Amino acid sequence: ATALAGFSIATHAYGASSDRIRVGLVGCGGRGSGAAAQALSTSESVVLTAMADVFEDRLQSSRKNLEGNKQFGQRVKVPESACFVGLDAYQKVIDSGVDVVLLATPPGFRPQHLRAAVEAGKHVFCEKPVATDAPGVRSVLQSAAQAKEKNLALVSGFCWRYHPARRAFYQRIHQGAIGSIRAIYATYLTGPVKPMPPASSRPAGMSDVEWQLRNWYNFVWLSGDGLVEQACHSIDKIAWAMNGVLPLKAVATGGRQFPNNEGNIFDHIDVFYEFPDGVRAFMAQRQIRNCYSDNSDYLMGSEGVGTIKGSSDPVITGKESWRYSGPKADM
Repeated sequence: ATALAGFSIATHAYGASSDRIRVGLVGCGGRGSGAAAQALSTSESVVLTAMADVFEDRLQSSRKNLEGNKQFGQRVKVPESACFVGLDAYQKVIDSGVDVVLLATPPGFRPQHLRAAVEAGKHVFCEKPVATDAPGVRSVLQSAAQAKEKNLALVSGFCWRYHPARRAFYQRIHQGAIGSIRAIYATYLTGPVKPMPPASSRPAGMSDVEWQLRNWYNFVWLSGDGLVEQACHSIDKIAWAMNGVLPLKAVATGGRQFPNNEGNIFDHIDVFYEFPDGVRAFMAQRQIRNCYSDNSDYLMGSEGVGTIKGSSDPVITGKESWRYSGPKADM
């Protein structure tokens, strides 16, 4: 949605001859369908014209739900000829004449899809995380540089960056509201996001690839793990608090407390970051049932404390007392 909001100058981006922004969706699961709905909600000039997914059932279910939305369903103009299925379907969407591509497949595919979209000169909404391993991250960095050279809009799915309350909070932090940051404690302690089904539920004849793709969150090559796929938001907020200063090093511990059938991701990870001048950051991530839950950010400064407790409004205490009370918005 943010990517589309940035295209309010559509006549400059696409030329006066175009009165529509044609959007293509790659990845028709819950997040992809949501991204398409948010894009269509931004402007009457936005039209969904192509869709891709590895699975036919996912694509058709998403298409039906989007078409049935009274708010924008009439602008879902995806004929059968623009419904692409398979591992190469992303390229067919890119080649279909769209202006903007929404990338929302399992993140293991993200670097390849992003590279193809940027090389084709498309504007991109790239859902987080952008990759699941170091080679993928390096590929995305190259694609981002290329997008900048081509003057293409490339927006990530780090949605908190567009949340009014968080923007106001971190602006004050950078202005010295709590003095110099000395430590940050970030938590992402929840239950399992997408529990792995028992092996006995696997349909007869289903290939290993399809089984893993349908349960992608539980496999490292597709999701990264809970730290990469979910807690990357918290890591991004640590980076935000540090105003882009990179850590000198990081040490992590983690493991699997409970069996996960055929899946291979950890269910708990802790990362300890060391920044210049002795600043430390601590990231606690866990996805285990029936445990204490917390998804918060605690910033400790030389002259105060900044706290974002869950989804509540941020608070600053110390030399300056402040609580956000401004406008709300869909981040």
